[in-house]
Amino acid sequence: MFEDTYKTIAKPSEGSYSEKRSKFLAYAFPVQNEQEVKQRLAEIQKKHWDARHHCYAYILGPHKDAYRQNDNGEPSGTAGRPIYGQLLSKDLTNTLVIVVRYFGGIKLGVSGLQNAYKVAAKEALDAAVIEERTIQEQYRVVFEYVKMNDIMQILKDPEIQVIDRQSDMRCTYTISVRQRDADRITEALRKVAMTEVTAL
Repeated sequence: MFEDTYKTIAKPSEGSYSEKRSKFLAYAFPVQNEQEVKQRLAEIQKKHWDARHHCYAYILGPHKDAYRQNDNGEPSGTAGRPIYGQLLSKDLTNTLVIVVRYFGGIKLGVSGLQNAYKVAAKEALDAAVIEERTIQEQYRVVFEYVKMNDIMQILKDPEIQVIDRQSDMRCTYTISVRQRDADRITEALRKVAMTEVTAL
């Protein structure tokens, strides 16, 4: 059975870490796309306009297809990568972590920076509520009104959510189905005469 669940955080959370007078403030956000990543980043940059660095990492998509790490002026690999590592260690996706650094006047060195960004990110994610969600697929189902009873028998399935319905002589329903059940349900729907099932 293929995996059709993923983990993300339920709501924003925060963490912090201090090292040799440098302050590292971490913010974790649930995000759905790169547009939301940009919005959250802009919010934090505006809030902490006087900070020297705004480093971040994110992973997007139920299959973790999109990801990015950004050191924002810190030595290469000292900020974005350890933040990204914490997302991986918790097996999260659709999650953004931003760590803001206020420089304390004392250099931390490569290993010191890596540890500081790692711990700050970990603090924010440890404070988060982690949820497991299922991957959903959406379909448009078009059928003749006379087939309503047959279709409704199938749509009683607990894994189906009806998002939209338009009933006339020809009915159009938009449904959301858990990915692992999609083949079984769409096949059952297509077996009802004159029914079109289209993936959205």
